Amino acid sequence: MAKKNGKSVYIAALLLFMGGIGYLLFSGFSQNSVYFLEVSEALAMTPDQLGSARLFGTVKAGKIERHEEGLGVTFILEDANDKKLVLPVVYNGAVPDTFKAGAEVIVEGNIDNASKAFQARTLMTKCPSKYEKKNRE
Repeated sequence: MAKKNGKSVYIAALLLFMGGIGYLLFSGFSQNSVYFLEVSEALAMTPDQLGSARLFGTVKAGKIERHEEGLGVTFILEDANDKKLVLPVVYNGAVPDTFKAGAEVIVEGNIDNASKAFQARTLMTKCPSKYEKKNRE
């Protein structure tokens, strides 16, 4: 009789453990799932379809405005393949030192229905080639 109770405790513990792992995986993937798009793909979607997204593009030259009241920047994001496709971006936060016109950036956020601008929560720049290891012959 004692052997039967011992097995059921192990089975119950295993089921609880597997259920916990399954819950963590499900909640982690559903909360952190963000679409990675180019500007052209984001423009083809409505704000309701887009939701939260990561956009990749290039900072348009001459269209960068630093916020006077503190941290942040407003700029135009160009599509990497078609420079005619652009999207205004508003970012409130610390701007990376490598942020400049022509830099490749990734912004994460969503489109504001009222202003039709992309409200970025994060702004990341691609590291310039000067930091890459040079080929030695």
